[in-house]
Amino acid sequence: MNEIAVLIPCYNESKTIEKVVKQFKEALPEAVIYVYDNNSTDGTAEIAKAAGAVVRYEYQQGKGNVIRRMFREIDAKCYIMADGDDTYPADEARKLCDAVLKRNADMVVGDRLSSSYFEENKRPFHNFGNTIVRGSVNKMFRSNIRDIMTGYRAFSYLFVKSFPVLSKGFEIETEMTIHAIDKNMRVENVIIQYRDRPEGSESKLNTYSDGMKVLLTIVKLFKNYKPFAFFAWITALLFVIATAFLVPVLLDYFDTGLVLRFPTLIVCGFVYLAAIQAFFTGLTLSTIKQKNMQDYEMNLMLLQDMYQRRCVESEQYFTGRYECEVHSFKSGNLQLESICEKVL
Repeated sequence: MNEIAVLIPCYNESKTIEKVVKQFKEALPEAVIYVYDNNSTDGTAEIAKAAGAVVRYEYQQGKGNVIRRMFREIDAKCYIMADGDDTYPADEARKLCDAVLKRNADMVVGDRLSSSYFEENKRPFHNFGNTIVRGSVNKMFRSNIRDIMTGYRAFSYLFVKSFPVLSKGFEIETEMTIHAIDKNMRVENVIIQYRDRPEGSESKLNTYSDGMKVLLTIVKLFKNYKPFAFFAWITALLFVIATAFLVPVLLDYFDTGLVLRFPTLIVCGFVYLAAIQAFFTGLTLSTIKQKNMQDYEMNLMLLQDMYQRRCVESEQYFTGRYECEVHSFKSGNLQLESICEKVL
């Protein structure tokens, strides 16, 4: 198990990946740098490998697919996720690691929006979109995450191994954030400096299509994670609509003693039934959600136990290897060294 793993998903980042890898190696010399190439055609993988990164591949296109592969394959006490476009400073990584390793944070958010993002980023619609997304998530989920869309984060082992990756593209950051809030994980905001992409490096994020995907993801996750609140809003809306159309019918009835608009009355009755059905749907789903939360907490306990055993095994491995190497060196016995290798 690695002490620190730096995860860098890449798609055509040949202009910047060498600099990014070298900066992280300098900032975190004990870390293993993993670059996951996502069908690049500009030699990104070869450049990253030459710079000293461990290069692996994910052939399903999309950042969410890459992160799913990373989280499945890599075991570490602390994970740093960054982009390969040289927009996030590697010298800030130690602050994110300390929050995980020393303060037991489960997710650390590299907050760009509280520092230089709005000055550095030259795309006004990106700025507007980040503000909308941050406000929506914090309002819906009653949280205080300062940067929802940042690609610079740190994670604990428990977060990574208990996070079900469902998104395929850039909406993955939103999904991570809402998962951490919903599961009552410890989240820290760490302010980082942001710099815009260097000249010649192009963003893969489409402002309009990817922005719409993110907003739809927020609505979908609100439905999944807070079903009673979601269906309560639908119930209230249907109730108001039905009542608005029913009032004139009732006024006619009180004035004349006759129901003059039977079709409207019938439609209102069906809308009221739909409102009642939406209410009980939310009630049922919230009960299922509560049971899922209980199961999640029990599985988290098992995962914590497995993590502790992995840490002990890892420490025993390196301690045993060190003792064998010292003994072999002192005795000059190559046969003893080979025996130690077999035991370990």
